[in-house]
Amino acid sequence: MIEINNLSKNFARLKVLNNVSLSCNQGECIALIGPNGCGKTTLIKSILGMVIPTEGTIKFKDTFITNNFEYRNHIGYMPQIGRYPDNMSIGQILDMIKELRKSDIPIDEDLFHQFKLKDILNKKMRTLSGGTTQKVSATLAFLFNPDVLILDEPTAGLDPLASEILKEKIIAEKKKGKLILITSHLLSELDDLVTQIIFMQDGNVQFHKTVDELKSSTGEEKISKAIAHILKNNTHE
Repeated sequence: MIEINNLSKNFARLKVLNNVSLSCNQGECIALIGPNGCGKTTLIKSILGMVIPTEGTIKFKDTFITNNFEYRNHIGYMPQIGRYPDNMSIGQILDMIKELRKSDIPIDEDLFHQFKLKDILNKKMRTLSGGTTQKVSATLAFLFNPDVLILDEPTAGLDPLASEILKEKIIAEKKKGKLILITSHLLSELDDLVTQIIFMQDGNVQFHKTVDELKSSTGEEKISKAIAHILKNNTHE
């Protein structure tokens, strides 16, 4: 579904992505992890067309994304920090996005109802807590029933109940055959969600493994411990 080949990105003399090649397919929930500054955000923005690579190509459903904007209609994106016009209400934001998209696909208001946003539609975005802003971002990401979901630190700032609601939604969408990419520093939250792990460091992909392969090769049952095991061994080599 998403094919990345020999992708590199330089900002002046700084090389942020270094010859990255990845294949991400339908029905997978993939965790994109690594330390701050490893290139995760630049990779995501490249997939979204927000960053133009220095070298390499990206295909979405077998079509190169260069000079192609239509493919974005098939992606739902939840940023780590959603930024919205301060003076607009939640209801106005939702109406504006619906009007801009003009989608014929039935919208998915599951999170809208579960997060009880109807009760606070008139609240201005500037008055919202970080957690409530995250609920709005999550609702918008899933709203147009996209084939691909890219979720950047999706549970950051959410209370335990909202976090569980979102995780259950992610699992449900994965079962429908959607591709889901998640970045997260909370590795403990990934155990029930993800099927594959991509670990990046210094702009390079260190490994791309299924969760089963990762656990089998390390003898660990938890993703966080399996990754720690690999990193510890690499440090000693």
